[in-house]
Amino acid sequence: MAAPECVEAVQAIGQIASLCLHFSTIDDWDRLAKFSTIESGTNREGNFHLTASSPALLPVLASDPTTSTPALRLPDIFCIEYRRLRPRAPMPLFDVSFYPFTGVNTTIRLRDGKAFVRLSDMLEGAPESVTRAIAHILLAKLYRKPIEPMHANRYRQHLGSTSVVRQAELVRRSRGRKNVSTAQGHYYDLEEIFDHLNREFFHGLLGRPVLTWSAHSARRQLGHYDAAHNTIVVSRVFDRLETPRYAVEYLVFHEMLHLKHPVRMRGGRRCVHSREFQQEEKMFPQMEKVKEFLKRL
Repeated sequence: MAAPECVEAVQAIGQIASLCLHFSTIDDWDRLAKFSTIESGTNREGNFHLTASSPALLPVLASDPTTSTPALRLPDIFCIEYRRLRPRAPMPLFDVSFYPFTGVNTTIRLRDGKAFVRLSDMLEGAPESVTRAIAHILLAKLYRKPIEPMHANRYRQHLGSTSVVRQAELVRRSRGRKNVSTAQGHYYDLEEIFDHLNREFFHGLLGRPVLTWSAHSARRQLGHYDAAHNTIVVSRVFDRLETPRYAVEYLVFHEMLHLKHPVRMRGGRRCVHSREFQQEEKMFPQMEKVKEFLKRL
């Protein structure tokens, strides 16, 4: 090769290398195509792709750890997991979209040969492995198949991650509505009981949350603490003359412990009643009487 040709070749290679370091858009690739025999096109998913002829550039680009294969579309992921669960059954069409649920919810339903999947928008941007786990779990539940522990653990760990828990709490606070009636019942005042227990067991250090009697006389859920809305709810079934005060005090005391000991994640699982929680709960002086009363409720 003549010297001038060598110089031109080196310059062209230098320009190609410079473009490879800074490409980010299709326009950049068009510029790169001027210096090599690269043809561009679109695959069946609509993703931009490149085909190189000799001297090939794709092996050089593939060695760059920052590049990755295009992510699968959501319907494709569900199709793959469906075929793994039901190898021979006819496959429905999948309509998958994100929806602004109040919580991290996922739903699937069949209608006229089409599967409609709605995923919480808080799952948008989740790793593909998590999306695969969600697809597997939803389809397994729909067709009554066993859920593989690998997928269950992966999804549980994702939901228990600090970032997802914080985001879910913020979303519940902004989108959800809390049904708050009043702390003053017909026979018991929840705020007065809270203040008494706060002085007795917590040295008055707990900030008072919103306290309210439930809208209905629920017997299944006797009380709960809603961290997203910082609210303690006690079932109205206890606001009656025949209910001893220590029973109402115990319910409020239990929820105050939830306020003091928030839910933690341990090994990918939610720990609602930690060891510290259980130890402090035993401090309630009339625990045995409470248990006997609740048995008769």
